[in-house]
Formats: sequence, structure tokens, C-alpha cells
Amino acid sequence: MTATKLRFGAFIAPFHPVIENPTLAIERDLELVQWMDKLSYDEAWIGEHHSAGYEIIASPEIFIATAAERTRHIRLGTGVSSLPYHHPLMLADRINQLDHITRGRVMFGVGPGALPSDAAMMGIEVAKQRDMMDEALEVLVPLLHGETVTRKTDWFTLKDARLQMTPYSRPSVEIAVASQVSPTGSRAAGKHGVGLLSLGATTAGGFNALSSNWAIAEEIARDNGTVMDRGRWRLVGPVHVAETREQARANVRFGLEKWLFYFREVAALPVAPDDGSDPVDALIASGLAVVGTPDDCIAQIERLQKQSGGFGCFLQLAHNWASWEATKRSYELIARYVMPKFQDLNLNREVSLGWARTNRESFIGAAMAAVGSRIAQHIAEKGAENIRPEILEAMGMAKKSEANSDAPSVLSAISPLPGRANGK
Repeated sequence: MTATKLRFGAFIAPFHPVIENPTLAIERDLELVQWMDKLSYDEAWIGEHHSAGYEIIASPEIFIATAAERTRHIRLGTGVSSLPYHHPLMLADRINQLDHITRGRVMFGVGPGALPSDAAMMGIEVAKQRDMMDEALEVLVPLLHGETVTRKTDWFTLKDARLQMTPYSRPSVEIAVASQVSPTGSRAAGKHGVGLLSLGATTAGGFNALSSNWAIAEEIARDNGTVMDRGRWRLVGPVHVAETREQARANVRFGLEKWLFYFREVAALPVAPDDGSDPVDALIASGLAVVGTPDDCIAQIERLQKQSGGFGCFLQLAHNWASWEATKRSYELIARYVMPKFQDLNLNREVSLGWARTNRESFIGAAMAAVGSRIAQHIAEKGAENIRPEILEAMGMAKKSEANSDAPSVLSAISPLPGRANGK
């Protein structure tokens, strides 16, 4: 019996340096999702940001609606919708519409908002964002289940609020809460029994907190009568692979420094030391990133499985470290050589190969004997003198003068080597 498949996908913030044409950059994000769909990836999560220039998708819902028209099976999630920025009823209605448009392929990722600069433009205090997320989630969950909600807070009011359309997905679209290091996301996920998106799973703090945050989610779930499901736990980490480690390192020189600049100077999240050392070495040594081969990616996922105790989906952090062609090649190599490892795609093939190899001599002996029998039958019916010499030669013998001497010669010519007949 095969095990549960580990799913694969991407978390697309995205990150685009300000030297690029933004229109073409967004188009390339759409093409990435199409490429993933072709390669049988399971999920793509699309971010929401409104400032700082790099993460340029303002509406994941618009992006998802476009991507859904260009793809066939990949599921598409908001990664994440920043709840303090939206009235809950309006957001729930848009997600519910997407649920119908995509025929159930949409997922709803939520969080408090990642960029303080976004909140600043809307006059939202950063210190209040997590409380606002909790308040919004309290009403979003029942709204998306088709319930009627009345609630008043200091930033939104709902009065007998309900969605016009019954959800396409039952009982609701899948919901997941973003989590980094703090237990905020885990507590919210446990309270509502929804999924967990561990965005910093490979950072030092995020990696160390994986098991404790899951334990917190399960504890809160027990207290609230809900259940946590490891299959709905996603772990995110940056990856770039190539045929060799040397090639992978060469590939990421294309855009890694621009990505590091953004995190060092704008997003205020130093992910590699700025001390003149090789940043690729630092990223690999810290465990944050994979820059290597498919085998290195396999080792990273196994490391995450051991630390977490098990999860349902590994999401690559889309980063644009490499050129477009090298990026597509990386996703292809993961689909070809990493995904099968964790999805048992070749389990039956390996068993079948081993069985055929073990019984090879017996199978070949039987096949050769069957061919020899048909050749002998043909010669016996036609007579060797009636068969052209070149045909006899192709059958492994020279033309004989007497037909009754042909059959043994043919059988001898095509029979297995001594000791192999009858599978011996």
C-alpha cells in the first residue's frame, strides 16, 4: 500500500528588482504557475503587498482569477490576504466568488500583513495588526461556511451578514493561517481548526519552532473542540537546483544579491551576513536555502520532516535568483527527481523492475523456445528447399538439402545458451 503523497508547490510573494519591467515581471509569475501546472505541482500561493517596490502583486484574487483560466489542475491560494486591510464581508465575498469561478481550486491564506509600510499608508498601527487578524478570522470562518454573522469591533461592523452564494467547496474553501516564529498563527489555526502556513520554516528561528508551534496548535484545537490536520500544514523554503552544485551556484549569481539587498535594506530581515563572505555559502550553511542538486533538495525536505514530525506540502519560496530559463529548469528537476521520492510514484515500477530482473532467465528462455517452435513449424510446413537462403540465414541457419533435417538445426540456432534453457 502506498503512503500519503507529500504535495509540492510554490509561495510566490513575488520578488522583482526595481530594474525590471513590472508588467513583464507579473506575466512571468503567471507563466511560472502555468509551468508548474504542466509539471503537476499541486499548489501555488500568491502574495498581497502594497509598498516597497519588490512584491508587486496587490490583489492575489485578480492574479488567481487570471491564472485559473490558464491552468487545469493546480490549486491557487492567497498567500496571504492581509486581514486588517479588508472589511471581512467584502473579502469573504471575493473568495467565495473565486471558489465558484475556479470550481473549488481556490485556497484562502490569511495573515496580519507582512510589511509595516503597507500598514503605515492605511493608518493601521502595527501593534494592532495581529489582534485585527484574530477579529477578522472570527467572522470569516463562519461566513465562508455559509453562516449569518453579527459582530461589531472598533474597525468593522457586521449586521446579519451572509454571503449570497452557497460555498462551492463544502463545507468551505480551505483556510490556512500564516506563521513565522511566534505562536500567533498556530493559536489561530488551532482555535478554528484550519491549516497552517509556516513561511519561515527554514530560517533558524522558524525551523526551531516547528515542533513547538504545531504542539501549540494541537493544544489550542483541543481546548476549542477542533482538530489539526498535518496534511494541511505547509512549510516554505527557498530552493534552486541544477544538474550539479557548481551549476546551481553559478545560476543564482544572476539575482541573489538583489534579493539579499531587499531583505537587508527594506524588509529588515537579514537572511545572510553582509560581511563580505560568500552569501551562497552562508545560506547553505545556515540551512535556510538549497542551492545544489535534487539530492540536496531531498535532504532538506527529509530534515524538515524529521524536525516537524510530518507535514502535508512543501512550498518553494519563489525568489528569481536565477534567469528565467534556469528557474524553469530548477522547477522541472524537482518535479522529475524530488517529487517522486516523496510521492511513491516509482514504488510499483521498482517492484516490477526487480521482479522482471529476478526472473529474466526464465522469461527469456520461454520466449526463445516459443520463437524456435514457430520457426521449426514454418520450415516443416514449407520445406527448407522452398525458403530463400537469405531468410534461412536470418533465422540462424544455412539452407539444407533435406527438409527433415532443418527443424533441429533451427532450434539449435535460436535456443538459449547451455544452462539457461527452461529457466536454469
